Amino acid sequence: MGIKIALAGKGGTGKTTISALIIRSIIEQKKGAVLALDADPNSNLNEILGVKVTDTVGMIREDFKKQAPRLAGGIYKDQLVEMNVHQALVEGKGFDLLVMGRGEGPGCYCYANNLFKKYIDILQDNYNYVVMDNEAGMEHLSRRTTSDVDFLLIISDPSPKGILTASRIKELSEEMNIKARKTFLIINRVRGKLDERLKNYIGEKKFDLLDVIDEDENIYEMDLNNKTVFDIPSNSPAFKKVSSFIKELGI
Repeated sequence: MGIKIALAGKGGTGKTTISALIIRSIIEQKKGAVLALDADPNSNLNEILGVKVTDTVGMIREDFKKQAPRLAGGIYKDQLVEMNVHQALVEGKGFDLLVMGRGEGPGCYCYANNLFKKYIDILQDNYNYVVMDNEAGMEHLSRRTTSDVDFLLIISDPSPKGILTASRIKELSEEMNIKARKTFLIINRVRGKLDERLKNYIGEKKFDLLDVIDEDENIYEMDLNNKTVFDIPSNSPAFKKVSSFIKELGI
């Protein structure tokens, strides 16, 4: 079973970009096969990674729910779900990507959800690393669409409100009994030194601060020019910081 890294944080903190930087770092350090899971309903991890997505797990699950009454035999249903999950898998250079898509609509169909969870768990076991870009509410973690994680990385901007939101995400993960071996805070888009008052506030919230990532012009240029994370120079400050803490964590 590989190492699982889940990222969470409110919108606008750069969570998806950091997810992509982690994926690139693991690939370039030749650590093993990577599965990227995009579990944010506002999914755009594929764009930063430079791959096109046509199907999401949410879409094929809804189709399955509509077809299920006409399907005969449990074994056939199992095979159909397994086939659909693999069809939704997008191959990139050094990684595969699976986009979870939106959650269930009205009328939860637990049989379908359990089948998809089963095959996504099986799929994850084929990889050395799983990197999951998650929404702030951590819907997919709470529904156990992915199982327990080794590292939960909560991303915040350098503001008291950002730290407060990150703290609430941490509390939510504990309330939902999400088993993370280690939970860390990452402060992103920092200009200059981190304010001492903010450091004290982080301490009050009992966070383990993993790292501080400076504002990086290379990330801005990537977004502005519709480039991918693989186009960022290797000496980019943000990429160097991410590569550093990947090594520090022993990932």
